[in-house]
Amino acid sequence: MTDCIFCKIVNGELPSETVYNSPNVTAFRDINPAAPVHILIVPNRHIDHIRDPRAFEDDVLKEMFQVANQVAEMEGIAESGYRLLFNYGPDANLVVPHLHLHLLGGRPLGPMVARR
Repeated sequence: MTDCIFCKIVNGELPSETVYNSPNVTAFRDINPAAPVHILIVPNRHIDHIRDPRAFEDDVLKEMFQVANQVAEMEGIAESGYRLLFNYGPDANLVVPHLHLHLLGGRPLGPMVARR
């Protein structure tokens, strides 16, 4: 996909602070962090979102979760705890249509969703 910002980051066309890279998955710091540690973990090939059937091929999700755990260790938040989050659709505020897993931590994160 030519207009995808995450594809451009994976391909080195846009700068990022990459913290992990493998042939299948890249992890980089979010440019608008919601926590002291906010890292995005993306498949290197374009997959639109968590409901895209390609997300379930080739152990993509498995590797994304493995990378999340490894990066949490590297960032020093594995023991204190962290949150893993996928967004899907406008109600969840999905901004970039490329499958990505948020790794958040480094402080108490509070409840998952604000109650209204």
